[in-house]
Amino acid sequence: MPENWFALRVKPRHERLVATALHGKGYEEFLPLYRCRRKWSDRVKVLDLPLFPGYVFCRFDPNDRLPILTTPGVLLIVSSGKTPLPVDENEISAVRTIVESQLQVEPWPYLAAGHLVCVISGPLRGIEGFFLNCKRPGRLVVSVTILQRSVAVEMDSECVVPLGAGYLSPYFSARALQQP
Repeated sequence: MPENWFALRVKPRHERLVATALHGKGYEEFLPLYRCRRKWSDRVKVLDLPLFPGYVFCRFDPNDRLPILTTPGVLLIVSSGKTPLPVDENEISAVRTIVESQLQVEPWPYLAAGHLVCVISGPLRGIEGFFLNCKRPGRLVVSVTILQRSVAVEMDSECVVPLGAGYLSPYFSARALQQP
């Protein structure tokens, strides 16, 4: 059985260094990145930045965490007291699918309530998250609860259906329910 995922708090702007070091030690690490444009006075540059600045995810045995904690750049393992808190496998999987989809993604303020939806078509099919219709197209927001951070990806409302109690929000069309 594979170990759980844990969130590591790292020094500012050391995410790539930590991810590379953990990979070199043989650990499965995950550093989700997004692409953004930054403008300076003389140029515009496209950068790949961490979706969760200051955090790297890693799979390891929590009883053998010394090699993790001695990795240069690692500050701590997100814990409750002295017990490391695992990150939900479904949340890691959802973030990984979003990053691999090549859709426009960006960090987003943490959401704990909203319209919970499931994507029914497209490259993100099967992912659950919160849908915001703040502009056209709307945004699917997926949260990592333990970090209280979220990521957002642009999504058409026709690609999602609401979850729970048969509630159909005015944000969703009946056509979306008919798609396989």
